[in-house]
Amino acid sequence: MSLIQSQQILQDYFGFADFRTGQRELLMRVFEGKNALGIMPTGGGKSLCYQIPGILLDGTAIVISPLISLMKDQVDSLHTLGVKATYINSSLTSDEYGERMQLLRQGYYDLIYVAPERFDNPFFMDVIDRLQISFIAFDEAHCISQWGHDFRPSYRSIIDTIDQLEGIPFRIALTATATEEVIQDIQSLLQIDDDSVVNTGFYRENLHFHVVKGQGKQDFLDSYLPNHKQESGIIYAPTRKLVESIHAQLIKRGFRAAYYHAGLAEDVRRKQQNRFINDQVEIMVATNAFGMGIDKSNVRYVIHYSLPMNIEAYYQEAGRAGRDGEVSDCILLFSGQDSHLQTFFIDQSELDDEKKALEYKKLRAMINYCHTDNCLPCYILDYFGEKNPYNDCGHCTNCTDQSEKVDRTRDAQMVLSCVMRMDQRFGATLTAKVLKGSADKKVKQFGLDQLSTYGLMKQRTEKQITEFIHFLVAEDYLSTGDHRFPILKLTQKAANVLKGHEQVWMRQTEVQQTVEADFDQKLFEQFRQLRKEIATEENVPPYVVFSDATLKDLCRFLPENKEEMLAIKGIGLKKFGSYGEAFLEIIQLKTSDQPSHLISYQLYDSGQPIELIANRRQLKEDTVASHLFKAYQEGRTLNWDDFFDDEIEETVLEAYEWLDEPQLKQIKDAVSDHIDYTMIRAVLVKNELWES
Repeated sequence: MSLIQSQQILQDYFGFADFRTGQRELLMRVFEGKNALGIMPTGGGKSLCYQIPGILLDGTAIVISPLISLMKDQVDSLHTLGVKATYINSSLTSDEYGERMQLLRQGYYDLIYVAPERFDNPFFMDVIDRLQISFIAFDEAHCISQWGHDFRPSYRSIIDTIDQLEGIPFRIALTATATEEVIQDIQSLLQIDDDSVVNTGFYRENLHFHVVKGQGKQDFLDSYLPNHKQESGIIYAPTRKLVESIHAQLIKRGFRAAYYHAGLAEDVRRKQQNRFINDQVEIMVATNAFGMGIDKSNVRYVIHYSLPMNIEAYYQEAGRAGRDGEVSDCILLFSGQDSHLQTFFIDQSELDDEKKALEYKKLRAMINYCHTDNCLPCYILDYFGEKNPYNDCGHCTNCTDQSEKVDRTRDAQMVLSCVMRMDQRFGATLTAKVLKGSADKKVKQFGLDQLSTYGLMKQRTEKQITEFIHFLVAEDYLSTGDHRFPILKLTQKAANVLKGHEQVWMRQTEVQQTVEADFDQKLFEQFRQLRKEIATEENVPPYVVFSDATLKDLCRFLPENKEEMLAIKGIGLKKFGSYGEAFLEIIQLKTSDQPSHLISYQLYDSGQPIELIANRRQLKEDTVASHLFKAYQEGRTLNWDDFFDDEIEETVLEAYEWLDEPQLKQIKDAVSDHIDYTMIRAVLVKNELWES
């Protein structure tokens, strides 16, 4: 296998002219037969790094994934390209399982996706042991690491089992979220050298991050969602009860929404998930049980209704937006009470004290994210240990805010001085009470009402003071420990502020609305309708046919032939052969100089029914019928059997003769209910009794 062959597959099968960052480097390790680790952001093209070798290499590639939904999505996509792929997991019937295992034994498949638990099955292991394996890929590889935010013991334990198999040329691991600790753990487990780690970074320029504070959460949804009604989005909530409550409110307000949480029966969850994947609803309201492995590429926004537990989970969940590279919003609705629920979840977990301390530390970093005044993506990249070549992204809440910063140096000095006089032994809540001048019994119990800083900020509310303390933590003027109850400590930056060597500036922010579209939105809706028809016919999700990014490029560039269409990102020879002509037909009609009624007639003459023509042209059915009648009166032919039968024609003509003023409404009132206006007009046009 060579890089040239890989590039040809990339273009012909997947419709991309060149590799994305990191893909070429990772494939080069594969060519050399080396174990390798790829760390790429969600939507960065990780799956191509094992799909392309799977297509090219002799034998069967085994892709190990903990995500059943991802398996089906990727297999559906590969089938549209003619690739021999399948999955084996608990969702199969016994007959399906037996048939696929038989084909696997025969070496029929290029790629097979399996869940880690499958390796506990002796029959499966016996078949695998006799198979020619091209390589093994670990998708969502952070699940292997005990330090990963989504650690799966079953995922880690299969490594010893796989080590017993002979003839595995190499292994490749891929993940979108991994701290340095997780990366080192994966390297150790899979025996991956440092020079075989390809880390492209976590930054995704198309994602616009926002934190919304000081606004009612339902009020925000009421203002944001109506402006994004035709777009797919996910709303994450922390509890099942809240998920159902938000979903009920959306339905009440007329939105098409589904909901998902672990308390639903499996068949209900599957139905709800499929409604969202197949664009039957625009909004999915869910707990974090939803989304792992969902390959839906056209999610335009992800809204977190409450604080996630850590940055890793947040970035993975938010990263489900914009997988197609189009601009998408990642919005976190934050209130100061949110952290209590996440702290409760950690407290109730079965983790040992060391792991709980780590989770408390991660939660503090998540809270700090909500209070920082700096660039939000930069904060996330810093968390993952990635060096930033820039100071701001230019499109997150903090970078786009036009309001002036307020000098809060004096307030900061009050807070820092108070923390120091409290001997750096207490948390934000009690510190805020002291600064407010509260009569709380704990303040008096510890004698804190005797401090010189007691009541220094009495003109502010405790909530305002607490939020300002969190801001100071986020900006590293204060630090907290890793314990259940964070204790405030001064940092070196705090010393600079107290000495008057550094000023503290703060601002209030709000979400900026997405810029106006640069493509023909009516044509885009026509393409979406056609895509949905094709997807329904082939029983695959719409984005498997073409992504939103591809449809938008079709709207922007309006290719006129096969060669021009193949230049569109996401359209290769395989997909053009399956779908290209249908989309070209719409473009040709769009750019045609013909009158609108003749365009409708041209589609009708090609054998398309009125309903389909109306959908594709985004017109009403009676408008299309009027077009056809006008074309008939200009000399074109119509098959009247498409509109009425002999009995209907006779009934309409009798009513026409019998009525003194045979207008459409009078005729409709005089005939049976099943005879509609279009039928009546058709009869009159045929018999030259109506001028269309």
